Amino acid sequence: MSAPAVEPGGRLADRFRLEDRVNESGGATLWKAIDEVLARPVCVLTLAEDFERVAEVVTAARGASRLTDPRLTQVFDAAEEDGQAYVVSEWVTGETLTDMVSGGPMAPERAAALVAEAAEAVAHAHQAGLAHLCLTPDRLIWTAGNTVKLLGLAVDASLAAIESEDPAREDAEGLGRLLYTALTGHWPGQGDVGLPPAPLDDGKVCTPRQVTAGVPGFLDAITCRALLQEPRRGLPALTTPAEVAEALAEVPRPAPVPVAAMPPAVGLRAEAPDDLDQGRPVRQHEPFHPPAQPPPSGSRGVAGRVLVTVVILLVIAAVGIGAWMLGQSLGKQAPEAKPSVTASQAPAAKIVAVKPASATGFDPLGDDLTEHPELANLAIDGKASTEWHTLSYSSPELGRLKEGVGLLLDMGKATPVSDVVVSLGDAPGAGIQLKVGDSPELRALRTAAKQENVSGTVTLTPEKATTGRYVLIWFTRLPAFGPKFRGTIYEVVVNSPGSA
Repeated sequence: MSAPAVEPGGRLADRFRLEDRVNESGGATLWKAIDEVLARPVCVLTLAEDFERVAEVVTAARGASRLTDPRLTQVFDAAEEDGQAYVVSEWVTGETLTDMVSGGPMAPERAAALVAEAAEAVAHAHQAGLAHLCLTPDRLIWTAGNTVKLLGLAVDASLAAIESEDPAREDAEGLGRLLYTALTGHWPGQGDVGLPPAPLDDGKVCTPRQVTAGVPGFLDAITCRALLQEPRRGLPALTTPAEVAEALAEVPRPAPVPVAAMPPAVGLRAEAPDDLDQGRPVRQHEPFHPPAQPPPSGSRGVAGRVLVTVVILLVIAAVGIGAWMLGQSLGKQAPEAKPSVTASQAPAAKIVAVKPASATGFDPLGDDLTEHPELANLAIDGKASTEWHTLSYSSPELGRLKEGVGLLLDMGKATPVSDVVVSLGDAPGAGIQLKVGDSPELRALRTAAKQENVSGTVTLTPEKATTGRYVLIWFTRLPAFGPKFRGTIYEVVVNSPGSA
């Protein structure tokens, strides 16, 4: 391959046109390029002819290309031909963990959720025999599409000639370092990553709770079990990415930030999700007042006054006659008669939110008949940051193992239901039904409403009057969650026409 191929404007594999050199170090150059076949930006890593680990890097990239976890950078091509080696991967835009904590630590819930996604992705890679070994804050990205992306799997370690006798333990510690960074804004590892180093106490890294106020005790313990490889709260150290992922699996995932109904006005700067004011101002419009009519003048004024006088006399006469007839009618009525109230005078029913007495995960078609019952009350606690979720399944149709699973609410007594508002995750594709009945048996619960391919906040409104003690949010189809499929409910609000 000719030398100009690795210069701006050069082309690799007759397809990838190099545009901008992002950085260069030790014979490896990172480029922003264009895939001319698919007309999309890509990331291209080129290696100099004298680079010592060409075969290792290409082999690592090819191994990474076989993984399908969407949270790992997708590798499109890796080749060594005509003396030129290169790796082509997806171009990722967004905020790195370094960017996100540059102004201070993240909210604990969001920090845990971010690292939980990374841990699940790394655990998936280890199942395929690949490790990362270079987990630093600049490799964990919150993308412009509001997803987690982990860069450099296997390739970064090959570039830097980093090896480990215990790669699972090394990546578990790396995930602990990322969680520590997200919770505190400090870096507990070696090297300069653009963040202040973690403070020390007698030569030992301080725990997250020692550095930042408000870190929950269980997150502090998980961090220390992974980063310091120490048992905490009677639980052993976390020595593999899968163990870190499992420890963080039940951490409530923050609800997605709702998308504004209208785009921001021209000239206004769109803020990052953490800076959004949830209470958006509503533009008020002044009511329209018709202009006052000018008073009549001339002969039209005289005729108008005569007409008004005639109308007044007629009204007086009509009132007199009506009063006489009313008196006659009242004289003939029985003394016990009571005036009737018309429908228009009846007060309108007031819609109120009714809090369920309890909730449970509902899996009547499964082996254990339950679905994460220990998390169920988190969906009715009034907090948008907590959630209940189903188990993870291999397909949207629940692995074709059953017709559905759901969250069952016990209202305590028969309750009229006007509608039910359900806050789902932001991944599209959920199919849900509202079922209501007087018994917790599936066959006794009647389908009152349903929606398909939904996400975010969904309102389920029965087509006709519905009353029952039990309210079931029933998933018939699950949205994607990493490499599998899972249903998530952050909050359920049952509205009733008046107190039951």
